[in-house]
Amino acid sequence: MSNPFVRIVEPLDPKQPLKKFFNLSKLEDVRYARLPFSIRVLLEAAIRNCDEFLVKKGDVENILNWKVMQHKNVEVPFKPARVILQDFTGVPAVVDFAAMRDAVKKLGGDPEKINPICPADLVIDHSIQVDFNRQSDSLQKNQDLEFERNKERFEFLKWGSRAFKNLRIIPPGSGIIHQVNLEYLARVVMDQDGYYYPDSVVGTDSHTTMIDGLGVLGWGVGGIEAEAVMLGQPISMVLPEVVGYKLVGNPQPLVTSTDIVLTITKHLRQVGVVGKFVEFFGPGVAQLSIADRATIANMCPEYGATAAYFPVDDISIGYLIQTGRDNEKVMRTKKYLEAVGMLRDFKNSSQDPDFTQVVELDLHTVVPCCSGPKRPQDKVAVSDMKKDFETCLGAKQGFKGFQIAPDRHNSIVKFNFEGRDFELAHGSVVIAAITSCTNTSNPSVMLGAGLLAKKAVEAGLTVKPYIKTSLSPGSGVVTYYLKESGVMPYLSQLGFDVVGYGCMTCIGNSGPLPESVVEAITQGDLVAVGVLSGNRNFEGRVHPNTRANYLASPPLVIAYAIAGTIRINFEKEPLGINASGKKIFLKDIWPTRNEIQAVERQFVIPGMFKEVYQKIETVNKAWNALEAPSDKLYTWNPKSTYIKSPPFFDGLTLALQTPKTIEDAYVLLSFGDSVTTDHISPAGNIARNSPAARYLTSRGLTPREFNSYGSRRGNDAVMARGTFANIRLVNKFIDKQGPQTIHFPSGETLDVFDAAERYKQAGHPLIVLAGKEYGAGSSRDWAAKGPFLLGVKAVLAESYERIHRSNLVGMGVIPLQYLPGEDAGTLGLTGRERYTIIIPEKLKPQMNVQIKLDTGKTFQAIMRFDTDVELAYFHNGGILNYMIRKMAS
Repeated sequence: MSNPFVRIVEPLDPKQPLKKFFNLSKLEDVRYARLPFSIRVLLEAAIRNCDEFLVKKGDVENILNWKVMQHKNVEVPFKPARVILQDFTGVPAVVDFAAMRDAVKKLGGDPEKINPICPADLVIDHSIQVDFNRQSDSLQKNQDLEFERNKERFEFLKWGSRAFKNLRIIPPGSGIIHQVNLEYLARVVMDQDGYYYPDSVVGTDSHTTMIDGLGVLGWGVGGIEAEAVMLGQPISMVLPEVVGYKLVGNPQPLVTSTDIVLTITKHLRQVGVVGKFVEFFGPGVAQLSIADRATIANMCPEYGATAAYFPVDDISIGYLIQTGRDNEKVMRTKKYLEAVGMLRDFKNSSQDPDFTQVVELDLHTVVPCCSGPKRPQDKVAVSDMKKDFETCLGAKQGFKGFQIAPDRHNSIVKFNFEGRDFELAHGSVVIAAITSCTNTSNPSVMLGAGLLAKKAVEAGLTVKPYIKTSLSPGSGVVTYYLKESGVMPYLSQLGFDVVGYGCMTCIGNSGPLPESVVEAITQGDLVAVGVLSGNRNFEGRVHPNTRANYLASPPLVIAYAIAGTIRINFEKEPLGINASGKKIFLKDIWPTRNEIQAVERQFVIPGMFKEVYQKIETVNKAWNALEAPSDKLYTWNPKSTYIKSPPFFDGLTLALQTPKTIEDAYVLLSFGDSVTTDHISPAGNIARNSPAARYLTSRGLTPREFNSYGSRRGNDAVMARGTFANIRLVNKFIDKQGPQTIHFPSGETLDVFDAAERYKQAGHPLIVLAGKEYGAGSSRDWAAKGPFLLGVKAVLAESYERIHRSNLVGMGVIPLQYLPGEDAGTLGLTGRERYTIIIPEKLKPQMNVQIKLDTGKTFQAIMRFDTDVELAYFHNGGILNYMIRKMAS
């Protein structure tokens, strides 16, 4: 039986008869017109890659009947058009590819079959750190140090770009992956192999969803899953529910896109959208620029959805022209979208699809806000920030509490910095960073920050010199328009010089604080504050010495830097007093929306984008000078502490091993809710007293040479030791924060890695207990690889974030989920029991399995292998083993 979806293939342009496309919109079924636009793109991708798509299961009717579909586990083999990677996740991906080539060769296959078959772009943006700031040459110094630290990694990536076809490297210093994707890499409509079809992408970074703001369906996957996609394996996913998010009204004059996204993040966390698509519609969408939409789509992982999709409209087409895309291609793109009924008019309600659920936000109700002090979804109105922080000081230790004794709330510690005396208190700002893909892609907030800086300087305001200020734009275009518009000198005067093009402070590459500041914080046990225009503020992520971290718009970052404290009510208290004794309030220097838009219209022009991006792959001289081998098989250096052949494929045979029951497993760690991938596999500094530090020291390195966990992801020996090494880890077995656990056979308290090694040597399997939202945050595959190497066979949690569950599946670690209404508390689990997880011979998706305890108690849990394909991965011991066997045979 042929696929009815593929029956219409027609030329788009009579002058180019080879240019064809699948016209789903001409199906003889009006139900297609009611499908969400995001699902249409998903179907196009599935159709293009799978002629037998769903027909044998008779699921075509379920897809067309949207209301029936949401109650069916309809499986979609989604093959995205492109893959994007950043270097923190890209290095381990290329390491895996190199090791997979070795494994395929050992099994008698052709190693060159391990090669990307779809376009893959790797943007180096995670390696640069804020080592230097407040200097005119900070950018060059940071870039020089980046190359000094990461030369071996960069040489390895350059080898990868030569050894593998379809792998393009965007050199360091070019910008942040998602902004480069938005401004340059994204096609919106693919024009390839004689066909037009919608652009779609998966990336090894959770914020890949940013591209959804331009109408390109994309989301983050773990590196393991991305590798399989690059090798031609589709992503097998259950067709998701789509929540329609209706935007109405106009934003108030003082509100930024950051305020809107923080409001939406809190709202959708409350709604509950994990594992679902969110699609935006309604007349309010037409009020948002593409940069605004991209900001909202970027923080999709923070509200837990798979995708946050804005269908393409005329504003999207205008953005393609503004960013210097080829005019003729843009017009063909528009013509194609019109032909297939996928060009959206948000003011036309007759185009509104059927959704599984609809929620609404009136943009006029949004107020200026921040989020924190420990989670992105904890939104606080700016007018309430002072009161909220002071409440958090005394509240019980938790997401909104620091448990500081009442008599210490007003503690002050005096210190000296560069010959001058200063004071720090709870709430003092010590880091202020305009950073991250979330906001630096948006000209309105970046120019808004520049105009605010200009007015602040003109009013006589300054920023205290000990505050670590920084500006790390998402692309060279940002620096271009900040300079051309004349605001860059004012940003520099307040300490916000350009320090690098990369993620920097947002991913924990914030660099060191002044020693006197650290000593003052430590002496007073102060809750010091970081304020950043980023997307994540999890504990221990931004900097070890900032216990409170707030997400804010770029203008607010500057405002809090000037104030020097989070304990300020901007409506009643002045930002500062100038040399003339005049009180200057925030309202005195806040630029109006009209001011910002006028500057944006004048200075954000297509020529800038063309000039920056036409030389993006060749402009970095240090990168061009790197030497790298061109061999198809990588020659591993046993002395390297950065690049090491991983043990994942040791002893792999063509024959499958039958999965066995997990018997008498100990619990390595017991967690509560919202344990993030930062807690599981931190990206930042390597603590000097950690197992990873001891390993690197044994290899002859000094602490100055440790670099970060993120930069060491090509070395499994470091990363295994860095698993659960976050200094803010809260393990229920231990009465304080820290990366330790109890080794139950001996009763000793040990570092997590050391305890796991003891269990492994004795032949004991391990599991982890967790609460809700286990694995929230970044898409890092080491949050699954690390536990696998520690001997963790399964995780038992109340719920999982989508990407992390997929990564566990990819590594062959069983994700178990409590039955509805049950958790560790209701079942009376302490974590001190031993667990036997019975694995039946015949498995099916989402089946219940029996768990027996050594206490005699028995209960059931859901085995979260959601599709038949995921079960196939499990039988192979993981997705990479599956691909190796497939390639070798």
